[in-house]
Amino acid sequence: MIEVEQVHKRIGSRDILQDISFTWRENRMYGIIGPNGAGKSTLLSLLSGVEPYQSGRIRLRGRPIEQYGRKELARWLAVLQQEALPKAAFTVREIVAMGRYPFQNWLGQEEEDAEELVDRALELVGLHGMESRRLNQLSGGERQRVALAKVIVQQPQLILLDEPTTYLDIGYQVQLLDTVRRLQKNEGLTVAAVLHDLNLAAQYCDELIVLQDGKIAASGTPEEVLTADLIRSVYGADPIVLRHPEHGVPQVLLRRGKDLE
Repeated sequence: MIEVEQVHKRIGSRDILQDISFTWRENRMYGIIGPNGAGKSTLLSLLSGVEPYQSGRIRLRGRPIEQYGRKELARWLAVLQQEALPKAAFTVREIVAMGRYPFQNWLGQEEEDAEELVDRALELVGLHGMESRRLNQLSGGERQRVALAKVIVQQPQLILLDEPTTYLDIGYQVQLLDTVRRLQKNEGLTVAAVLHDLNLAAQYCDELIVLQDGKIAASGTPEEVLTADLIRSVYGADPIVLRHPEHGVPQVLLRRGKDLE
């Protein structure tokens, strides 16, 4: 699905990403973690084709990403940003239907009626019955669910999530990631998510990439990656790593400073 080989990204005089290489398979959920400024969101921008890179190669489904037109790429790749949709006057249904743009002709028409797709997306994110409400009447969490429904109606095979839970309370965080994971498994999709919360990353992702100073510090399953030594080295924190009592994945507890004991 995705092959990244020796990719280098520079902004001004700063090397944001250096010699990044990995391969992602279909029907998996991947997490990109690391401290602030490590290059996580930049990597996602490169994978979406939004930003160019200086050297290396990115191939999507065997083709260099540069060979895709924007509309062609959008027919199977969708991005969910961390910011909730702005408080526009459009209705929920109107916003969700905009996800069909890659399949429309220059008159805004497509061969098949997309109303059933919109209905299904609204149902999946728990917005059925709210389709006539306007975005400026919704909370930030509800607007993020609208954004996810817009992604779903796009029918992508690859979904890129850029810190999608940053501004959500814990209830909405779990709800959103539950929906994404369920969709990924049921539809056989590939998902890549930039996440700050290591515990959520461990619970929802099959594999993780850890970025530090623009380089890959570690990669593998949550069990392989989320060790006390690695967290200490990458984040400068002194953690306690335990097993989740239900799922068995690693979960991270943080210690206070010794002078506060």
